[in-house]
Amino acid sequence: MICQGFQPIEPAFMRVLILGSMPGVASLTQQAYYAHPRNGFWPITSKLCNQAWSLDWNERYRQLMDNNIGLWDVLAECNRTGSLDSAIQPSGLQVNDIAQLINAHPECRVIALNGAKASELFNRYVLKSNPVAFNGINILLLPSSSPANARLNLADKTKIWQDKLANFL
Repeated sequence: MICQGFQPIEPAFMRVLILGSMPGVASLTQQAYYAHPRNGFWPITSKLCNQAWSLDWNERYRQLMDNNIGLWDVLAECNRTGSLDSAIQPSGLQVNDIAQLINAHPECRVIALNGAKASELFNRYVLKSNPVAFNGINILLLPSSSPANARLNLADKTKIWQDKLANFL
């Protein structure tokens, strides 16, 4: 199945850019970032932003933007059956122009990669092709907020995200 991602959530002033790999089936169906009810992304980011998380998608996005956090995915398009990152086929990948987004936000100091697959894709297809575009930017690997990442519970994931991102928010 061909999956197409979303446009970025882009605040006017972006200190942090969080990158996932590609939205899962629940997100693609609802046309909303991190829509799977067991994904920890929204509870984690609500703690980062010190705000109760809303059930309204636009309010969630506004909360991120109010805290100078951008959100996007490494991939614009891929072939994948189901939601697991491991099912992403290596052929036919289209990568988002993350360098252009970063260029538009010279104030951005950190790219936070939500999980190992986002990190792998970013390093292979984005950073490797244009390393100069990311000079001076901290690139952090965070544990995936996905429920498929069952080796850590939500509290542990939240603590790691908070510890790694605290100095940038």
